[in-house]
Amino acid sequence: MSEGKGVWVFSENADLTLEMLGKGREIADKVGAELAAVVIGSNAADWANELVKYGADKVYLVDNAMFGRFQAEAYLSVLHNLVVNYKPETVLIGSTKNGKPLAARLATRLEVGCVPDCSRLGVDEKGRLVGERITYGGNAVAKLTFKTKPQIVTVPSRAFEKPQPKKRSGQVVKLDLKAEQAKTEVVETKPLETSSVRIEEAEAIVSCGRGLEKKEDRVLLDELAAVLCGQVGCSRPLAEDRKWFSEWVGLSGHKVKPKLYIACGISGVIQHVAGIRDAKVVVAINKDEQAPIFEVADYGVVGNLYEILPALKEALKKQLQ
Repeated sequence: MSEGKGVWVFSENADLTLEMLGKGREIADKVGAELAAVVIGSNAADWANELVKYGADKVYLVDNAMFGRFQAEAYLSVLHNLVVNYKPETVLIGSTKNGKPLAARLATRLEVGCVPDCSRLGVDEKGRLVGERITYGGNAVAKLTFKTKPQIVTVPSRAFEKPQPKKRSGQVVKLDLKAEQAKTEVVETKPLETSSVRIEEAEAIVSCGRGLEKKEDRVLLDELAAVLCGQVGCSRPLAEDRKWFSEWVGLSGHKVKPKLYIACGISGVIQHVAGIRDAKVVVAINKDEQAPIFEVADYGVVGNLYEILPALKEALKKQLQ
């Protein structure tokens, strides 16, 4: 392996770390580099050893009680210290609410570029990282490469497949690093009301938009989703404007790729479509036959969701009996 050509992976989200290791392994093999994971946390030794099974050649472990809670300044100083001393060529950081600003601040300190939300990654003929991301509100895909190193990108959840664990050897390097004094203090934390099951993992999603007239009517979606063993989603207006849901599907919300996505009363603005672009089959139900959602749907039903959903539920129940 070439010295100074390491591919690094970091995220405070465990599942996303594994997904990035899968893609990181592919990139590292193409450029003849070492794949390393960075673990910053408290009592994280077992997790560090686990990452070797998922493809990491080396794991840099910074394990200290002070890192039990994510703090931007502390994590930034540690990650910056590691990058400066070990000089990886590529750094993949999870595109989470903590990861995105962390990556941007790291790139600023290193005076290099950072490409956010890369849904695809590859390597060009010169061995440079090439990232692709959705842009212009979902109307285009931008392909970008780097002039400087390290090459820093953020990766959203579910962009890449999680690899299967294998019995393999690797090295865990435990480091004792001091972090910068935080300029902020966490006064209080409150849990966010979210679904108990991650919608990104659902194989079937029944989603609603402004065509749903009352909050109580979501029972129609719940019943159909139950028949399909799926989850219920919504477009941004129902979460942000009406406050009927805590999360939504779309460019600014969850990006999903189920086997089946049923859009009920959703007009199909480009921001929502960008969040479902990887769905295997899209079914649209809308009483407006001119709704943009029909342009991206594999199957379309023109009609009132209050009539169609109960009928569809009963038909599926009979078929599945």
